[in-house]
Amino acid sequence: MKQSVSRRALLAVPALVLALAGTGKPVDAAEPIRIGAILSTTGPGAGAGIPQRNGLQLAVKLVNEKGGIDGRPVQLIVEDDGSSPDVAVTKANNLIFSQKVQAIIGPTLTASTLAVGGVADPAKIPVMAFTGLGVPMEKTRRCVFHMLPSQDLNARALLEVATKALGAKKLGVLHDSAYGNIVMTKIREVSPDYPVEIVAVEKWEVGATDATTQAAKVKAAAPDAIAVIGNSATPFRNARQIRLTAPLLSALGTATYEYVKAMGDAADNIVFAEFLVAEDPLPSQTAFVDAFRKEYGVLPKTMEASAWDAFNAVAAGLAKVGPEAQPGALCEAIRGPFDGAMARFDFSQEDMTGLMLKSYVFSKLDKGKFVRLPFKAGS
Repeated sequence: MKQSVSRRALLAVPALVLALAGTGKPVDAAEPIRIGAILSTTGPGAGAGIPQRNGLQLAVKLVNEKGGIDGRPVQLIVEDDGSSPDVAVTKANNLIFSQKVQAIIGPTLTASTLAVGGVADPAKIPVMAFTGLGVPMEKTRRCVFHMLPSQDLNARALLEVATKALGAKKLGVLHDSAYGNIVMTKIREVSPDYPVEIVAVEKWEVGATDATTQAAKVKAAAPDAIAVIGNSATPFRNARQIRLTAPLLSALGTATYEYVKAMGDAADNIVFAEFLVAEDPLPSQTAFVDAFRKEYGVLPKTMEASAWDAFNAVAAGLAKVGPEAQPGALCEAIRGPFDGAMARFDFSQEDMTGLMLKSYVFSKLDKGKFVRLPFKAGS
């Protein structure tokens, strides 16, 4: 991989961003387009929310450097919900009704997404949530789009790699009480499609600082592999502390360098179902990876890419309908195909993402570094 950003790469990075940029002249004097963001930059979800903030801020910076959208700068208003859905609703009300934002990027967590959607969808304000479609009610929210796969798809991706790549016949599951709980429900629904028996399921509460008891119960069932689903490094550490040697699998919620750092010595031999391995990116991801590394001096992951894509999808919609469009028009403009750095989306699909099993890439931690696996789901 190249260590610096070439002129060609810079031109390609946000092909969409540059196309939206307008004249390239300074736009500081123009009325800004306000975009809100509700992210979990503190609390249990911070391991995902902080990377999302970084990807989002870079996307906005590049747009503004090239002239903004329709000659107007973007003003990004970032709010931290502290990983609390109650706080997220308060922030959403302020952004929509006081700040008059055109769209909301986020929230980070499932419970906050459900709460914010109840406020934003009736107001016809697009929400680009960093969650996957979960409960059936979400299908009725036509202005709430999802930047991550449906929980049904997450379940299938985990079962695919467990059974086809690892050959697991017996699967244990550790999951949290929020996002992981929904994925677990879907695993139960789709597991009959796979040659695997779910031999143990244990839940930890969001924000818990210890899951040793739950990990020990799963270990006692002697599974061939264990899926750990949630936004926390705690169960990974606890699993290694009790000498649990079965392979650990994870949905993309913990596939961030922040969570890997928090895992400490446990950050090894964990398989992730995700979308971006920056150490070995797909050709369509290289320009984004290079731009991110130039800006921050580190490599991005799926969460950073999803935030970059979320803003660019909104920007593409604004370029179609204009910043002064009536409520609901931007939602309709977003509803369609979009080629992102994370993957190719189609926001017109029933799950509000258009992501498929073949969209996934799989990685394995090797001493704290992600290595892309050759396995392809759906094959």
